[in-house]
Amino acid sequence: MFRVEVKTPPSRLEAKWQERNLSFFPSGDRHVWYALAGVDVEANPRTYNLELAATLPDGRVVRAVREVHVLAAAYKTVRLTVPDRFVEPDPEALKQIESDKERKKVAFSHQTETAEWTGPFHPPVTTTVSEPFGTRRTLNGKLATIHRGLDYHAKEGTPVRVSNAGTVVLAAKLYYEGNCVIVDHGLQFMTLYMHLSQIEVTEGEKLKAGQEIGLSGATGRVTGPHLHVAVRWQGAYLDPAQLWQLALPSRP
Repeated sequence: MFRVEVKTPPSRLEAKWQERNLSFFPSGDRHVWYALAGVDVEANPRTYNLELAATLPDGRVVRAVREVHVLAAAYKTVRLTVPDRFVEPDPEALKQIESDKERKKVAFSHQTETAEWTGPFHPPVTTTVSEPFGTRRTLNGKLATIHRGLDYHAKEGTPVRVSNAGTVVLAAKLYYEGNCVIVDHGLQFMTLYMHLSQIEVTEGEKLKAGQEIGLSGATGRVTGPHLHVAVRWQGAYLDPAQLWQLALPSRP
């Protein structure tokens, strides 16, 4: 969470970080501006410059640069066994996988120019984490993947609630993800909820923070009932556990 204080309230505050553009939104008095951003699980640990540009009411642009240090993280490796069809899909399954890619591509391209979230993000269930973010996985000894979200213990039928306010951009059954809901929280910041036994929202629906979106299950590529939740920002997958810990402001 980037927080920028300015003496003269600008009409616009923008930035670039890790080759991505950031859009800031103001607090009530416009002296303090905020932006959400994150570090992809595969990003290189090093120092990234945050390049700020504030456009003042008279048209002048004031610039500043701040260094942001990204440290290395340690992730574990696990071996999993899943049905062979999820490691070597048959031709019919490959068609569905390609179709799913296009559906997700459309969902991820959804643009909401303002932040729809307000206040802190919360875990979608109250159960404990079964698999942390970033785990390297070997499936049936053949296929290596990176766990780009959090898995929660959740018996079949556990209510799943959206982490914050936003718009449903996908609510469908996919091959790998099973019953999946993707919510756009604005400014290319999204949360994903996978393997649901039941979906209770529709695409285009506006959600309030904490609204129930479905029930946990074991659909898609799974080894048993659980909930997988992911956080996506401009194509990068971020650690949801870090998001839950941020004390985020309410929008004015």
